[in-house]
Amino acid sequence: MLTSNGSLLVTDGNSKVFWSSPSAVAVGKPVAQLLDGGNFVVRDSQITDSNSFAWQSFDHPTDTLIPGMKLGWNLTSGLNRNLTAWSSSTDPSPGNYTLALDLRGDPQVMLWNGHSLRWRSGPWTGLQFSSNLPVTLTYTGIFSYHFVNNKEEVYYSTGVVNNSTITRLVVNPQGVAERYIWLDEPRVWNRFWYNPSGPCDGYDACGPYGSCDPKGSPMCSCLQGFDACGPYGSCDPKGSPMCSCLQGFEPKSPVNWAVRYTSDGCVRKTKLDCRNGTDGFVTIPRTLLPDTVNATVNRTMSLDECQAACLRNCSCTGFSSADIRGSGSGCIMWSMDLMDIASSSDGGQDFYLRLAAEDIGLISSQSHKSGDATLAVSLSVVLGVISILASVACYAWRKLKRTRGNAFVKEDDMELPLFELVEIEAATNNFSNENKLGEGGFGPVYKGNIREGQEIAVKRLSKTSLQGLDELKTEVMLVAKLQHRNLVRLLGCCLEADERILIYEFMPNKSLDTFLFDEEKVLLLDWATRHHIILGIARGLLYLHRDSRFRIIHRDLKAGNVLLDKDMNPKISDFGLARIFGGDETKTKTSRVVGTYGYMSPEYALNGIFSVKSDVFSFGVLVLEIISGKRNRGVYLSEAEEYLLGKAWALWKEGSGLQLVDKSLNDLFLRNEVLRCMKVGLLCVQDCPEDRPTMSSVVSMLGSDYTFLPEPERPGFLARLKSPEGSSSSMQENSTSINGVTITMCIARE
Repeated sequence: MLTSNGSLLVTDGNSKVFWSSPSAVAVGKPVAQLLDGGNFVVRDSQITDSNSFAWQSFDHPTDTLIPGMKLGWNLTSGLNRNLTAWSSSTDPSPGNYTLALDLRGDPQVMLWNGHSLRWRSGPWTGLQFSSNLPVTLTYTGIFSYHFVNNKEEVYYSTGVVNNSTITRLVVNPQGVAERYIWLDEPRVWNRFWYNPSGPCDGYDACGPYGSCDPKGSPMCSCLQGFDACGPYGSCDPKGSPMCSCLQGFEPKSPVNWAVRYTSDGCVRKTKLDCRNGTDGFVTIPRTLLPDTVNATVNRTMSLDECQAACLRNCSCTGFSSADIRGSGSGCIMWSMDLMDIASSSDGGQDFYLRLAAEDIGLISSQSHKSGDATLAVSLSVVLGVISILASVACYAWRKLKRTRGNAFVKEDDMELPLFELVEIEAATNNFSNENKLGEGGFGPVYKGNIREGQEIAVKRLSKTSLQGLDELKTEVMLVAKLQHRNLVRLLGCCLEADERILIYEFMPNKSLDTFLFDEEKVLLLDWATRHHIILGIARGLLYLHRDSRFRIIHRDLKAGNVLLDKDMNPKISDFGLARIFGGDETKTKTSRVVGTYGYMSPEYALNGIFSVKSDVFSFGVLVLEIISGKRNRGVYLSEAEEYLLGKAWALWKEGSGLQLVDKSLNDLFLRNEVLRCMKVGLLCVQDCPEDRPTMSSVVSMLGSDYTFLPEPERPGFLARLKSPEGSSSSMQENSTSINGVTITMCIARE
């Protein structure tokens, strides 16, 4: 129904309201209309402006974008329009994949799979996003592309030249962004573009300063009639790798690159010499530009001015045009490691890579060599090296295939059982869908039975997973060495053929989020169970931070990574993103931020700085979720009213903290215990890491009614689109403005 003040309501026909649309402006005589373009709007019938709406459905997209809709931000209101995939083809509830416009550096469209960046569009070139350039040129007679970047708005939209053309952009449940056009004959939706679509579309396939070539071919191929490498696989020494180092760089780990494990990337052959001004640039043509998240953009500079500015900045690693139309204009400068670079024969743009004079001279001299004899020698050397590397790789592959036994030895002589693939296939009924428990960023997880009926959980690396050997090695190394009742137990692994499989103890109640965010299952979580789960997670984290053999930062603590055994005991899982700290190390910085928005601490999400206090922040979010039964959608990809930390903080300051409690508990809980947990949760999510307690203090505060609890300060990210009202007593605040968005960060006192 439509109310007299212009709000839309969904009701049961009586007094119960299930949903209402907020009206941003006063509406005198409201009307609700479905427009020809598909936009459902509420407007004032007395206003003649056809584009003046009090509310419109186009501001709240689900998984589909059609002409007239915007993907991106209204910087004045803080509204962020993004696409979220369905959970499945028949379940429209929000799934794991989100397509959103990232405002950092030079804005790009990014496709997220939970905590993993799956694909990025590259920056806007003036014609289209850089990764889509060939598609744009092909369909310029059908579509018109728009990108707006000013103080009020940053958004992308697609129009059609002929209004009779019907098109849509969809993010499907499998995490693929697809563009369709409707064909009248035959009457079908025709998919003409999709991403990720190839091996180089996965984010950061080749590591820092590595470049991915989609035309590269693997050394291993299948003989005719067979569908798997390994047995009956053929090793081709002439196979060209997809990954190569940029000019002037070499593999950080030659051994890993020899067997095609390239995620550690490349390093400079010669250090830059900024002090003496001898550095220069080489042009890398037809390049899909590096990730621009940390790049600096100046749209008024010429390309010559851009080059001069880069040379003056000793941390500048390369530059390019911001707009490729005409002779090019604007300036993008990179000052950190160059990530996620790919070559393109039919698209991309020129990128200017900064190198030391010695490397530039070497490249120049090599390019001027000529003569058949020189060419023959060069080819002989190259082919010889390739043959040697191919032989090493094939030998290693065959040796791995022949390796069998009960255990393999890790670096500290710790043994971990090695399961045979045939045993895992039998245990999971050949990885049947009936045995499938779920799927995450790593890949699918299956239930199995082995060795006298023992139940196991089989975590199988997907062939298309963005997580790979590094994450698997991290998880095996860490979890095999950790022993605690609140950590999941690793039973073994399988590394046959191209399979990478981890075998865990089976958790019959799956993960915490399957209970917490399900309208029916949440009824099984009474307060005593929730309190027990909170304490168990806290003790598990304390073990990781202080009591285990290593000092470990989990980096991805969330409801989906807390498993529940048959007695509802919580066990922290998924250590693929974890990091080990040295004895004197308290914090570190990374250029590759991984984790899950909504659980990520401000200093980590914005600056890549993580420590034990990053896990403490995630724990605090989890505590507030357990109390409320609501998911913290995160300030970055959600509207303000969905931000759980903001709601909890507001209720706490008003003295109405119990209003946060999950309604399914029906007031059956200990008030003081709930308020103490809520206060601990708010202490853990404070903006500045130095204000947050350690996990030893958290365990003490949760376990005793007599432990003193200080008053919490404002949570992280709260009101970051507006000027904050207060600050932490132990911090100073520093505000910067990017594209009209104010980001407030705390700076610790030295």
